[in-house]
Amino acid sequence: MSDILPSYDGPAVISTQRLTKAFGKLVAVNDLNLQVMQGDVFGFLGPNGSGKTTTIRMLLGLIHPTAGRSMLFGMDTTSYLPAILQRIGAIVETPTFYPYLSGIDNLRALAANSGMVSGSANNRRYEEVLDIVELRNYQKLAYRAYSLGMKQRLGIAAALLADPELVMLDEPTNGLDPAGVIEIRTLIQRLASLGKTIFLSSHILSEVQQVCNRVAILQKGNLVKQGAVKDLLREKEQIEIRMNHVEELEAAYAWLSQLKKQDTHWIGQLTLAQNAQQQAILLVDAPAARSAELNKLLAQRELFAAELHSHEGSLEAVYLQATSLSNSITSARVSAANTSSVTGTF
Repeated sequence: MSDILPSYDGPAVISTQRLTKAFGKLVAVNDLNLQVMQGDVFGFLGPNGSGKTTTIRMLLGLIHPTAGRSMLFGMDTTSYLPAILQRIGAIVETPTFYPYLSGIDNLRALAANSGMVSGSANNRRYEEVLDIVELRNYQKLAYRAYSLGMKQRLGIAAALLADPELVMLDEPTNGLDPAGVIEIRTLIQRLASLGKTIFLSSHILSEVQQVCNRVAILQKGNLVKQGAVKDLLREKEQIEIRMNHVEELEAAYAWLSQLKKQDTHWIGQLTLAQNAQQQAILLVDAPAARSAELNKLLAQRELFAAELHSHEGSLEAVYLQATSLSNSITSARVSAANTSSVTGTF
């Protein structure tokens, strides 16, 4: 390996190219192409077993990929891993601390084990990271007396000791009560304000929607969606229509379906449903900015809405659509493979 490190001017902090990991016949991560930009709070989403932790382990050099490559700070992990790790703070699993030591003494022990030299500079750093995670008032409390949320925050404090540029958190809100989840959310926002790039693995979509600016969705090891949160949410905007009579609602459904077929491109899926008051409604997948235009189209057929208002898209809706589509494609491939196999037999 050359002693001269590649130059890094940003903005991609993490970049993977066809990154793949197989355990025997099980492909845990398949052909993954990720882009995490400098300053991102990046949500890495997917159900348990989707390959999120396996990906993080590959990025940190804890396991080797079967194929593909990953670049962090412009450096290939196969050649420059020690230099890369100096710029990363990570929590991959629940951190292990000494139960009878205080919070600050646990940080001192961790620093000593990692080779940090004791001194006044490090003492200031312990206090700084405890301030960041809001544990300064509990620094002398024994770790065993910490709540689960406090333990998670101490783990993040440990990850921040070396003042990393990239912070990688694998399911940091797992097992936390609502108050603990809010604490971690606030902490992530605070880290982002300090200029850190955050890579956050999670399956709690509502939390990710509140703190992340970009996301990737993983399903059975495959990347099914990636992009800016605001752009993905715009894809799932809806307009809700309620008419005075069910017959009018059915007429509105028929008319808008006809317009959709006539290439009114901004009208998406039409769904007859019920609102929270058990009233019949029509949901139109369309941008909120088209509400007035939609109302005008209905009026052309003398259909006048009793109520018409927009719904902001949700990350949950984006996720469900992406994973559902992924499952459909996978099923189709399996079906085609089985058909091919049977045909070949005869």
